[in-house]
Amino acid sequence: MRTLTVLSAAVALAAGAHAQDAAAGDPAKGERVFKQCVACHTFDPNARRQGPHLLNLWGRSAGSAEGVRYSPAMAASGIIWDDETLGPYLLDPRGTVPGTSMMIGLRNEGDLADLLAYMRRESSGAE
Repeated sequence: MRTLTVLSAAVALAAGAHAQDAAAGDPAKGERVFKQCVACHTFDPNARRQGPHLLNLWGRSAGSAEGVRYSPAMAASGIIWDDETLGPYLLDPRGTVPGTSMMIGLRNEGDLADLLAYMRRESSGAE
């Protein structure tokens, strides 16, 4: 039980740090990082890829994009996407949501802030 408490505290601290980092990220660098994601994801809600579109992602419930087949784990996760939930998920999808269909996380943890800054900008439709 103590291990679980310590692990939960570490995840919470890491998520908070990722949220702070995201605010300082560089969207231009994040655009280059996003090239790792384009095989499965897009910001166009009409495009069909293996993963869900990312338009209006912030504040959206995980597993709720129309026309996407989600794993039961993701559909039942109860996650609302924001910097604090996306950070850990992008770094370790299967560790964050065991049973998710997303197999590979971000290759370089140092790119997370830039990727989140780019995704936030593109997700909102702002230029």
